[in-house]
Amino acid sequence: MSHDEDHIMSTSEKLVRMANQIAAFFHSRPREEGVAGVAEHINKFWEPRMRRQFFEMLDSGGDGFDELVVAASTRIKRPITPAEADLKLGLKLPPGDVAASQK
Repeated sequence: MSHDEDHIMSTSEKLVRMANQIAAFFHSRPREEGVAGVAEHINKFWEPRMRRQFFEMLDSGGDGFDELVVAASTRIKRPITPAEADLKLGLKLPPGDVAASQK
């Protein structure tokens, strides 16, 4: 096989790897174009759950992300939380969920 069967990548490791692969492609471009390209690609092709986890990882230090990914993060759409989505739909939430969505 072409991969190490003893090492199963976590979802977090996969996100870092994918983001860094995108950055590697755009490193050959001028910096501003590279930052914009990374952000555009992630905005277009990553579903909200992936982007939510991406921002959770960045917010807790962003270890392992290429610097171009970190620079592009200011242009990546931060998805709303599930509780915020429920509020937008007008669904009533238990008080604990409402408090958590307002942090």
